[in-house]
Amino acid sequence: MRVLITGGGTGGHINPALAIAQKVRLADPSNEILYVGTKKGMESELVPKEGFEFKYVTAKYLRRSLSIENIKTILASIKGVMEASRIIKDFKPDIVVGTGGYVCGPVVLAASLKKIPTMIHEQNVFPGITNKLLSKVVDVIIISFKDAENYFPKESANKLVLVGNPVRKDILTADRRKSRANFKLNSDDIFIYSFGGSGGQISLNEAIIETIEKYNGNNSIKILHITGKKHYEKFMEELNKKVKPQSNIEIRDYMYDAASALSASDIVIGSAGAITIAEITAIGVPSILIPKTYTAENHQEYNARALEKEGAAKVILEKDLNGSELSNAIDDIIKNKNVLKAMSLNSKRMGSTDVEGKIYDIMLNLTNLKTKSNK
Repeated sequence: MRVLITGGGTGGHINPALAIAQKVRLADPSNEILYVGTKKGMESELVPKEGFEFKYVTAKYLRRSLSIENIKTILASIKGVMEASRIIKDFKPDIVVGTGGYVCGPVVLAASLKKIPTMIHEQNVFPGITNKLLSKVVDVIIISFKDAENYFPKESANKLVLVGNPVRKDILTADRRKSRANFKLNSDDIFIYSFGGSGGQISLNEAIIETIEKYNGNNSIKILHITGKKHYEKFMEELNKKVKPQSNIEIRDYMYDAASALSASDIVIGSAGAITIAEITAIGVPSILIPKTYTAENHQEYNARALEKEGAAKVILEKDLNGSELSNAIDDIIKNKNVLKAMSLNSKRMGSTDVEGKIYDIMLNLTNLKTKSNK
C-alpha cells in the first residue's frame, strides 16, 4: 500500500501523523510512505528525523473571520493544490491521510479531486477549520472524542468514526527504568517534566521560574523544563536574573526524545493539547495541565477538565497561573504518595494504546472498498 500522509504546523498535528506512519511501516515493510508538509513548518525538521520521505507544498493559515489575508490564503491554496496534484501524480498513493493543520487543505483536496481514498483525523472536541472544510469531501473522518460529532456538518455524520488519538510507538515502548537511568535518577527521586506544547508556553515559562527557585539544589527532585525554541534565550535571561540553576534543573529549547522524558517522569506539567493528553494517559502519568486560552473554541480546557474529572490531573487556568499556584499544585501531589499513585492509575485507565492499529484497519478497508467500486 502506498500511503501519503499530511499534517503540520504544530506537534499536535505532526505527532499523530508520525504515529500513523510508524504503524503503516511496521504493519507491512513493503508499504511505501510519503509525508507532505510545508517548507517552513515544524514537520520539515521532525519528519526526516523519523526516516520518512518528505516533500512540501505551498499553504497558508485560513483565519476564522473575513480578512484580506484570506485572499492571499486562497491564492496560496490554489498553488498548493497544483503542487500537491503533481506530487500525487508521481507517487500514486492508494490513500491520503490528513491529521490537521492548514497544509492538509490543498493536499487532501487534490487527492479527493483525483478520486483517491481520503481520510482525516481530528484530535480535539472542536474540529480545526481545515478539517471542518475537508469533512465535506473526504471519505472517512476519524474523531477522538464523542462530543466532536456535534461540531462537524450534519451532512458528514455518516463519515464519522470514533477511535481516539494515536500515540507514537516510541512512547508506548519506552522503558521507564532505562529512561530514568539516562536522566541519572535514583529510584526515589521525583522527576518533573515541564513543557508547554511543541512551541512552548509563555505563561508556563514565567510561572516555573519561581518553582525552579524553590526546588533548585534539591537533589531528590529533578526538573526538566522545555521553553520552546523561540522563547529559550529570553527564558534563560530571566532565569539567570533570579537563580543559578543547579544540577537538578535542566532547561532545553526543545525535547526531541519526548518518549524518554515522558516515561521517566513522575509528573508532567503542560498545556492540554489532545496529543499531549493521549501520550500522558497512554503511559499513565499524573499531570498539571494549563490549557492555552487562545486555542479555538477553548478546546484545551475541555480536554483538561476531562482528566481532572477522572482524578488524573490538576488544572490551572492561565489567568490563575503564577509560581505560587504551580508550586502548591506540585506539593499537593508529591507530598502524598497515595495521591501520586492514585493519579497515575487514573491517568493510565483513561489511556488508549492501539488507536493507530484501528486507524490502519480503517485505511485497509477504505482502499479495498474503493478498489472494488472502481472495477
